[in-house]
Amino acid sequence: MSEVKQIKAVARDRAGKGAARAVRRQGQVPAVIYGAGQPAQAIALDFNQTKQLIFAGHFLTTIFDIDVDGQTVRAIPRDYQLDPVKDFPVHVDFLRVAAGQTIKVVVPVHVVGQDKCPGVKRGGTLQIVEHSVELQVSPDSIPDYVEASVEGLDIGATVHLEDIKLPNGAKATSTENLTLVTVVAPTGMKEEEEAPAAAEGTAA
Repeated sequence: MSEVKQIKAVARDRAGKGAARAVRRQGQVPAVIYGAGQPAQAIALDFNQTKQLIFAGHFLTTIFDIDVDGQTVRAIPRDYQLDPVKDFPVHVDFLRVAAGQTIKVVVPVHVVGQDKCPGVKRGGTLQIVEHSVELQVSPDSIPDYVEASVEGLDIGATVHLEDIKLPNGAKATSTENLTLVTVVAPTGMKEEEEAPAAAEGTAA
């Protein structure tokens, strides 16, 4: 689970595009904290710190204690926007985190067990169908990732959503048993299997 990180902010008196542009000119990133039945709060973040946190990874699954002019607000990033040309942060949305609530987060799928996968040893390749899954989970139990193990799988086998272990109390939001990873046959093997079938069809 990601540790709770600290970030400093200052309150903004005004919201809107004009106010946001003024914040950016001052070397800051405009942001908003919303949720938990409270009014939205406009804040400004340090540009360099925010950029570093975003590009360090796991930003959208990390809980932050945001120090807003001396008052701490616990929240999780819900979205952020990057400049389409220069690729630097231009806005961040935070959701307040209240005690006892669960939230939806999207976490990456890490494939493990390749060294013990018979299908890979026979020349097969791993086809990752879903690179991430959405979970309903307590803010205190957000995983950095979930593991999809291909250990012991042969060519043609798959790993489904119900096959992976989730953190205690976490549930997948999808009602479908999604296919996460498939062990695909190598091209040569496919051609060998298709040739007899084609010959039978021609003879018939």
